[in-house]
Amino acid sequence: MIQEQERKQMTIAEQKTASVLARKKQYLLPCVYHFYQRPPVIVRGQGVYLHGSDGKAYMDFFSGVSVNHLGHCHPAVTAAICAQAATLCHTTTIYLTEPMLELAERLVAIAPVAGGKVFFCAGGSEANETAAMVAQNYTGRGGYASLLNSLHGNSKLTLSLTGVGFWKTDLSPLPAVVHGPAPYCYRCPFGLREESCSLECADALEKTIAAAAVPVGCFFLEIIQANGGIVVPPSRWFARLKEILARHRILLVVDEVQTAFGRTGRMFASEHFALQPDIITVAKSIGGGLPMGAAIISEEVAARFTQPRASTFGGNPVVAKAGCAVLAVIDKEDLVANASRLGDVLQTGLRRLQERHACIGDVRGLGLMVGCELVSADGGPAAKMTDALLEEMKDAGFILGKGGQQRNVLVFMPPLIIDEEGIVRVLQALDGVLQKNVT
Repeated sequence: MIQEQERKQMTIAEQKTASVLARKKQYLLPCVYHFYQRPPVIVRGQGVYLHGSDGKAYMDFFSGVSVNHLGHCHPAVTAAICAQAATLCHTTTIYLTEPMLELAERLVAIAPVAGGKVFFCAGGSEANETAAMVAQNYTGRGGYASLLNSLHGNSKLTLSLTGVGFWKTDLSPLPAVVHGPAPYCYRCPFGLREESCSLECADALEKTIAAAAVPVGCFFLEIIQANGGIVVPPSRWFARLKEILARHRILLVVDEVQTAFGRTGRMFASEHFALQPDIITVAKSIGGGLPMGAAIISEEVAARFTQPRASTFGGNPVVAKAGCAVLAVIDKEDLVANASRLGDVLQTGLRRLQERHACIGDVRGLGLMVGCELVSADGGPAAKMTDALLEEMKDAGFILGKGGQQRNVLVFMPPLIIDEEGIVRVLQALDGVLQKNVT
């Protein structure tokens, strides 16, 4: 009787959410989780907004984890998808089609890679697997190095490359992968401050590489450790990294799955630090919401990789046309410059909030890829507070992300089409939520 009364008291929207959650629990693996205790059921997206089954609009400041650079259902991308789907939906890379060649030509033209050859695939994990295989073929060395606090995918190798403990679900990671300490200045692994730092983290990385049981042939790098909490290394660390890799004749693979195509205020995040990677991997935003990945490989390295290789969904004509449309809109609407300008507005606003709210320990990022690290009174990671703030911000109509080893970093990655009014609104909302002393 009590359960029946409670059911009648539930709103239609609450009943819908409960029904969807029950189906999710019944049919999906338990590892498939969501952020919220009271999650909305998302039914539609348009521009910078997501819409729930409850009729509420949510400003999307996470972009599907840096996927929707142009927001949701951008008309130019939708038109390109529909036109191609009505003509030719699917072939693989073993057949000759023009859309994948058109997209490859555009990628090579803009990527900071010498020469440039492209291998298309279905996502970031596959792109990183391809990069690893190509690098091993070129160097003849089967060892790999990456950083603690990094995330590179969900396959066997890319999980082994991953250094974020939260995501390391593989009980038997590959022994050929070694990890160096991340240049995480706010929580320096060596307990140093900027004025006393001699890049001990870079020295430790070199020692790790030199001592690896399997000789290292390539180094995987996120310019910004995204899931690691929007950690941006200092510029001088990149200069030291170049020296280390050159000294040990190690290829540089830059994982730009989340940072490419204007997210950081440059077309590629590598450009902020004058890097010319041997291989760049991309995915997420290039498909305009459809699954696509690619490895952009220097001409010299690519020339030696001649064994037959294909990807069933690589170079899919519908997704390739979507990718061409994404790049065209980014260029036409000058969204790289917009990300740079509004990223400054966002960071400035967050730092002003930091002055008023002691729970904001650090603000960092590049362009529209910004992290706000939340801390407890003793300076430790405030994970529970982060979850509470995410819930409160959702209820206020804003979807944010979270990251970090301890999951205590609020992540702001809105679509690149966001305007200054949207930035001001999210800052005002966050200020109001913080004033309620959410714990």
